[in-house]
Amino acid sequence: MLPNPKPKLIVILGPTSTGKTKLAVKLAKVFNSEIVSADSRQVYKGMDIGTGKDLDEYIITKTRKHPSAPLGTGKNTKTISYHLIDVVSPKSQFSLAQYQKLAYKAINDIIKRGKTPLLVGGTGLYIQSVVDGYQLADVKPDKETRKRLNKKTIKQLQALARKYQIRLNESDFQNKRRLVRAVEIKIKDQRSKIVRKNVPKYNTLILGIKYPKKVIDERIDERLIHRLEKEGMVEEIKKLRKNGVSWKRLDDFGLEYRFIAKYLKGELTYDEMAKKLSIASHQFAKRQMTWFKRDKRIKWIKNYNQARKFVKGFLN
Repeated sequence: MLPNPKPKLIVILGPTSTGKTKLAVKLAKVFNSEIVSADSRQVYKGMDIGTGKDLDEYIITKTRKHPSAPLGTGKNTKTISYHLIDVVSPKSQFSLAQYQKLAYKAINDIIKRGKTPLLVGGTGLYIQSVVDGYQLADVKPDKETRKRLNKKTIKQLQALARKYQIRLNESDFQNKRRLVRAVEIKIKDQRSKIVRKNVPKYNTLILGIKYPKKVIDERIDERLIHRLEKEGMVEEIKKLRKNGVSWKRLDDFGLEYRFIAKYLKGELTYDEMAKKLSIASHQFAKRQMTWFKRDKRIKWIKNYNQARKFVKGFLN
C-alpha cells in the first residue's frame, strides 16, 4: 500500500462523560501534540461548567513552588495547548462553516510547527466536517423559499431535514433558523443540480472511547451532581443571563442551559430540573453513539494503553 501523502490528524471522540480531554492530554504529552476542540458549545465564552471545558485538565504537572501557591505556578508545570475553546460570544451565532474554517486554520498551524494535531470532542458533525472535508455551501439566501419554510413548524422542518438526509448536530436540529437555512440550501442545490463532493485534507486516525451504557449513565449522573452541587452550574447560567444572553438563546444551547433556564424561570422545581436533565443527558449520549456507530473507520478503545499503541503505529 502506498503511503498517504496528506498530513496526519488524530481524532479522539466519544459520548459525553467518557474522559476524552483527559485521554487527549496524556497522548499530547507523549506525542508532542496540541488539541483542537470539536465541541459545538465549548466555542462559546462563559459557558465553562455546562459544556465541560475542564480547562484544568490541560495542566499536566501541578507542581507548586510553595504549598500556598495556586495550581499551575510551579516551574515544572506544563500546559497542553488547546484551540477553538472560548472563541465567540454566546449571544452570537456560530455556524458549521465557521467552525470548519477555524479548525482547518488551527490544525494546519499545528502541523506547520512540526506538531501532531488532536481533534477532540463529541460533536459528530463538527468532527466529520473536518475529517471528510465537507464542501460547505456558500449559497445566497433564497427569499421566497425561506419565507415558505419559515411558516413551517420545527417538527415539519425536522421531517424535511430527514427527508433530504441533512445531517445536523443536536443544537442545530432543535434550532428553527438553522433548520430553515439547511433545508433552503439543499433545495437550491437540487434545483441547480449541484453535487457537493467531500474533499478530505488529512490522513486521519479516528479513536473512539467506548464504555458499556450503564457505565456511561453512571458517569453522566456523577458529573451532573458535581456540576450542580460543587461547581456552580446554576450560578454560571445566572451570570449568562446577567450578561444579556436571552432565555431563547439558552434554550437553543440545550441540556444544562435549557433545563436550568426553566428552573430559573420557575417552570420547574430544582428536583424536576435535575431529573429531566439527567434523562436528557442519557438520551443525548445515546444519540451521540448512534451517530458514531455509522462510521466504520473508528477504532474503539477502552484505555490509554490501547490509544497509545494505535497512535504510535499511525505516526511511525
